[in-house]
Amino acid sequence: MDYKTLYFQLAAKVADALDILLKAQQEGEAHFMNEEPGPGLKVLAIQDENRDSE
Repeated sequence: MDYKTLYFQLAAKVADALDILLKAQQEGEAHFMNEEPGPGLKVLAIQDENRDSE
């Protein structure tokens, strides 16, 4: 068996799966942000604690 080829095929499939999951997450976030807020629901901005204050 050519384990090197199998490894690279597996790595490519894992990368494909990650791309699919990332795209689904981004689409879900965009859909959520474009919707009208429901009752009792609001979007809050989170300040980056690692950023130096200017």
